[in-house]
Amino acid sequence: MLDTPASDAPNDLESFWMPFTDNRYFKANPRMLASASGMYYATPEGRRVLDGTAGLWCVNAGHGRETITAAIREQAGKLDFAPNFQLGHPLAFQVAARIGAIMPANIDRIFVANSGSEAVDTALKIALAYHRARGQGTRTRLIGRERGYHGTGFGGISVGGIVSNRRVFGSGLPGTDHLPHTHDLARNAFTRGQPEHGAHLADTLENLVALHGAETIAAVIVEPLAGSTGVLVPPKGYLERLRAICDRHGILLIFRSQPTETGDEVITGFGRLGAATAAERFGVIPDIITLAKGITNAAVPMGAIACNREIYDTVTGAPGAAAGIELFHGYTYSAHPLACAAALATLDLYRDEALFARAHSLEARWETAMHSLADAPHVIDVRNFGLVAGIELTPRPDAPGARAQELFRKLFDQGLLVRATADIIALSPPLIVTEEQIDTMVRMLRAALTELA
Repeated sequence: MLDTPASDAPNDLESFWMPFTDNRYFKANPRMLASASGMYYATPEGRRVLDGTAGLWCVNAGHGRETITAAIREQAGKLDFAPNFQLGHPLAFQVAARIGAIMPANIDRIFVANSGSEAVDTALKIALAYHRARGQGTRTRLIGRERGYHGTGFGGISVGGIVSNRRVFGSGLPGTDHLPHTHDLARNAFTRGQPEHGAHLADTLENLVALHGAETIAAVIVEPLAGSTGVLVPPKGYLERLRAICDRHGILLIFRSQPTETGDEVITGFGRLGAATAAERFGVIPDIITLAKGITNAAVPMGAIACNREIYDTVTGAPGAAAGIELFHGYTYSAHPLACAAALATLDLYRDEALFARAHSLEARWETAMHSLADAPHVIDVRNFGLVAGIELTPRPDAPGARAQELFRKLFDQGLLVRATADIIALSPPLIVTEEQIDTMVRMLRAALTELA
C-alpha cells in the first residue's frame, strides 16, 4: 500500500528553483510525486504511476526496498558522518572493494564522489594527473562526442556535446574537442540492438590526432550507450575501433556509464544492459569508468570512478616516493557513511535477487514489445539495447521537442512515467519489471500516440 497523506501536499511552489525544468510551466501545472513502492510512484491524490524510467535511470532494484532503508537507518544511528581527508571509516573501503570486484579486470581502484557529474569531473582530473605524473604533461586536451552527456559540471559540459547545456555558460574548459555522434536515422532506423552502420565514425579520432598531435591529447570520454540524448546504441565495432586508436596513441579511454541521470556507465551500469557494466557487455575495456545512479538504487547520492591499477599506481607514486598528498582533489561528502551503507545494501540486493541476469532474460521480450510500436502514429524510429529503449517521433514544424513533451505529460496523467528528450521518448524501467508491466507500457504508449496531434 502506497502511503500518500494529504499533509504532504506542498502549499508554496515558488521557493524551489527546479533543475532541468520549465519552472513557469510546472508551477502553473504541477505534477507531483508523493511516495513510491516497487514499480509504482503515487501522486499526492493517491493516483498510481507506473515507473517506466527507474526514476531518472537510477532506481534499478525498484522503489522502497526495505533492506536499503534499514541499512541507511542503522548507519545514521551509528556513524552519521566521517571525513575521508587523512582519515577513513570501514564502510568506504568495503564499498570500494565491492565495486572493484564487479568491474572489469584491473579496473578496481575506486575514487568515491557524490554524483555522476562529480564522477566525470574527477575522471578528467585523474586523466590529467596521470599524464603529468608519467612525464607527459603536454597531454591536456580532452575529447568528448557530439550529443554526449557528461553531467553539468564545467568539465562535463566542456566535453559534453549537448549545446543547450553550455550555451549560456561560455566556452568551458580550453582544449576540448568532439567526435561526431553515431546516430544515423537514414541508415539505422528500427535497428534491434547494435546498428550495423557507423563503426567508421570512430576513425575521426585519427583526424583529431593529426590536427592536435597525440602528445597533446589526454583522454577521450564517451558514453558506451548514450542515454540522455535519446538512447543512441553504439554501432557494431565502434567501441572496439575507438579503443584501438586510443591504445595506438597513448590516450586514455573513459566510459561514462550515464543516466543518469545516465549513459553511459552511470545509466548503463549496474544491470541496465544485463551486466555489471557496459564495458563488460560490449567487451571493450576502458581505462576509467564513471559510475553513479544505480550504485545506491538512488536512495542516497553517490558517484564513483573506477580506474585501472596502472593509473592509480602512477599517480600515487612508487614505493619510496616522497610522502604527501598525491591528488589534490576530493569532496566533503566523498564516501559518506549513509551512502556507503546504501551502496552495500544495494549491491547485496543485486546479487541476492540476480537482477542483472533477470534484466538479461527480459531483453528479448522488451525488444519485441518496443518494436511493436514501429507502426504507431508519429514514430520514425525505435532503438533498444538491454532494458533501454528510445522511441523517436516526427518533430512538429517550428516546434522541435513539443510533441515528445506533450506525450510525456499525457502519459504521466494517464499513469505512466517516461522520459522525454528532444523528440525522443526514453524508457528504462527498474529491473524488477514484469512482462505484464512491459505490455502495459506498450499499450499506454500506443494509445497516447494515437491521441496525439
